[in-house]
Parts: sequence; C-alpha cells; structure tokens
Amino acid sequence: MGSMDHFSFGWLTPTLSYAMACVGAALGLRCTLRALSATGASRRNWLLTAAAAIGSGIWTMHFVAMFGFTVDGSDLRYDVPLTILSLLVAIAVVGLGVFVVGYGRHRGRSLLLGGLTTGVGVAAMHYLGMSAVRIHGELRYQVGTVALSVLIAVGAATAALWAAVTIRNVYAAAAASLVMGIAVSCMHYTGMAAVHVHMEPARTGLGGATPMQFVFPLAVGLGSFLFLTSAFVALSPTAQERAAYREAGELTVEDLGRAA
Repeated sequence: MGSMDHFSFGWLTPTLSYAMACVGAALGLRCTLRALSATGASRRNWLLTAAAAIGSGIWTMHFVAMFGFTVDGSDLRYDVPLTILSLLVAIAVVGLGVFVVGYGRHRGRSLLLGGLTTGVGVAAMHYLGMSAVRIHGELRYQVGTVALSVLIAVGAATAALWAAVTIRNVYAAAAASLVMGIAVSCMHYTGMAAVHVHMEPARTGLGGATPMQFVFPLAVGLGSFLFLTSAFVALSPTAQERAAYREAGELTVEDLGRAA
C-alpha cells in the first residue's frame, strides 16, 4: 500500500480551495436569488449563471485541493478528457438542481429533489475527477466513507439551495456561503479519506498532463471567471432597484408634464 500526503503544501491548498468553494457558493446563491425574483429569459439566464458558478467553484475547489495530494514513489498525472468531463458534469447536474428549485411549484419538494440532484452531481464530479488521476498503481476506496461523502454533498447542496430561496439579508447570505464552503471542503476530504493506494512496479511512463500543465491554468481561468462574474452580479441592479428606477423615471416625466 502506498503512502499518501493530502497536505504536501501545508495549509495553503486547503485554504485556497476553501476560498474558491465560498466564492462559488456565494455567487451561486446570489444568482439563484436573482432568478427567483425574475421571469422569462431573465430567470433562465440567472439560473444558468448560478449553475456555472456553483459547478465551477466546486470543481476548482477540488483541483486546487488536489495540488496538495502526493503519492510516495509515483508521479501524478491527469487524464485531460476525464478532467474536463468532470467539470461539465458538475455544471450540468448542478444546473438541473437549481432549475428544479427555480421552476418548482412546491418549495419543499423542489428543495429536496434539487438538493439530492445537486449533491449527487457534486459527488459524481469528485469521483470522476479522481478517476482521471494517473499514478504507478491503483486507487481504491472504502465504500462506507464514500457513502458518507455523498451524504455530506447532498446535505450541503440542500442547505445551500434552502439558503438561496430563504435568506434575503446580505450578511446572512455571506455566512451561508462560508458554511457551504466548509461543507464542500468536508465532502472533498472525506472522499479523500476513503482512498487507498496500491502501488505497482513502474514499467512504462504515465500518460496525461501534470497539474501545472493543465489543471493549474484551467483552475486559474475558472477562478478568474468566478471573481469577474461576482463583480458583474454585485454591480447589476436587482429587480427592486430596477422597479425603483422605472418609478423614479415615471415620476420625473409626470413632474415635467405638470411644469409644462
């Protein structure tokens, strides 16, 4: 059995990955809340943005944390198509979950179904991403710990969606995103605790890309997307603000008509 280290860079990778999970959760919660106060194409676009934010935030969290993962006696590579597929799965399944909440008629049922769908999607992203890891050996998992990680993912997703449709205060929403970041990080490291490595003699070179060749640039790109989208959402007026602007404009027109 191979020896593993999940914190080869100390607390740097857990801290950075937690920050990315919080940013993705905060942005996704904000976009979902905007969607619930919108209609038509605007609601759809906000939900798509929420799915991209939560999915890419969780994916970036996972692979930033994986920078700290090393196996003694083996290099580490990533299968590029599987790694990209794990990102697409995360966004697609999270999107299904937020659309269930965004268009569901029964709030409680929608939250449960959306949380289950989103949580299973998060877990699927994690283990699909782990299947992209290439080492001189084999990764095996403890079934009980894997099941626990899936339960944590479902619970975290349900709590996040509940917060998105319930919390209206900005400070409470920020606190909810911090809690969501903790839950996602716990899911990741619980899943990693299930891993056992069985080493094999190195007969050939490893295929795939090193983290610096592929995952790091993509993680930086997605991180930049999250921060830029956060700025856009922060500067975009809410439905209440737009209504206030329209009312102010109508009052101005009326005042001008009276003056004439």
